[in-house]
Amino acid sequence: MSTLDERAGELDRADPLAALRAEFIPSDDVIAYLDGNSLGRPLHASRKRLAEFVTDVWGARLIRGWDERWMAAPTELGDRLARVVLGAGRGQTLVGDSTSVLLYKLLRAGVAARPDRDVLVMDSGNFPTDRFLAQSVAQERGLELRVIEPAAGAGVSVADVEAVLDERVAVLLLSHVDYRSAEIAALAQITTLTHAAGALVLWDLSHSVGVMPIGLDAVGVDLAVGCTYKYLNGGPGSPAFLYVAAALQDQLTQPVTGWMGTAEPFAMGPSYVPAEGMRRFASGTPPIVGMLALRDMLALIERAGLDRIRAKSVALTEFAIEASDTLLAPLGVELASPREAAVRGGHIMIEHDAFRGLTPILWARGVIPDFREPRGLRLGLSPLSTSFAEVLTGITVIAQLMAARGYA
Repeated sequence: MSTLDERAGELDRADPLAALRAEFIPSDDVIAYLDGNSLGRPLHASRKRLAEFVTDVWGARLIRGWDERWMAAPTELGDRLARVVLGAGRGQTLVGDSTSVLLYKLLRAGVAARPDRDVLVMDSGNFPTDRFLAQSVAQERGLELRVIEPAAGAGVSVADVEAVLDERVAVLLLSHVDYRSAEIAALAQITTLTHAAGALVLWDLSHSVGVMPIGLDAVGVDLAVGCTYKYLNGGPGSPAFLYVAAALQDQLTQPVTGWMGTAEPFAMGPSYVPAEGMRRFASGTPPIVGMLALRDMLALIERAGLDRIRAKSVALTEFAIEASDTLLAPLGVELASPREAAVRGGHIMIEHDAFRGLTPILWARGVIPDFREPRGLRLGLSPLSTSFAEVLTGITVIAQLMAARGYA
């Protein structure tokens, strides 16, 4: 135990990003926040920005705010997000709506852009919303839904994708990082394979954006979506983003044709005429308030540097695995995430039959992980707000509770 304490101390002292933890608002009753990949902590800067917005912007400018700055916010913030965390050029990213709505838009638009193809591909281990939407779109469009069944405990492999691609596939939908195991999919290889088959690939970046470099333009990704309340700390219900490669934008017809996506929103014309570029993928009034905290986190990520964030993320998950091996494995806990850092995202999953019952007790003790069916405890380690000592505290409490219940 002393060795782990010493290791945590050494790692925290050597952490070049340690000082940035002071940028986040602490929780008085939480001793270990291990769910930063579900909802990031708020920033002090966001508390100030939100308060000032109510009085100095919304209150002062009122409806004039739309003409002065708000109409441009979805694309302006989209360009900034693309530059800071997506590795993408201007004019390809839009902020607004939820991840679910944006997934629907791009799935429908993608299959419509391949009218001679009748297959939509997903995997059985993807997040439920992704699977449900793929099922809905396949049913609406009369498509065959082809399902990849990864090996037990593994993510979707290149070989899995090769096995399902053919001349009938219109769109392949995958997550970059598995929401349970944290396994990273081979984004570049799978994108290349999909293109060789003449299909489009739609990536869900929700568990990778903000915690690792992605490089959408360099890889040649077609379509992508992601949320902003996990590692981007936009707050509960903050708007999602969608990315459409520049070469595809005029080939896609988005299905949710709201007034904000028209060429002249205030013309109030009799029929829908899409705007040029990414604006055409907008639908309704953009959630301006929901974009505020995201701006602060993007600024902090830019200060920290995405490569350094990824290095800290790897170090945190490595240490979490080390602590779990030492304290939890003797109690029967199993690691359900890759041990190889190169294919592991920003969280780890550990498994034990006791975790369902232990989760509410952990929450009451101020240790906040995530339970995932059927027996998984997900430890989400947001690099800029999480210390190594905090990780050790959380895992130590888990071990103590398990030992007290006879799992030793």
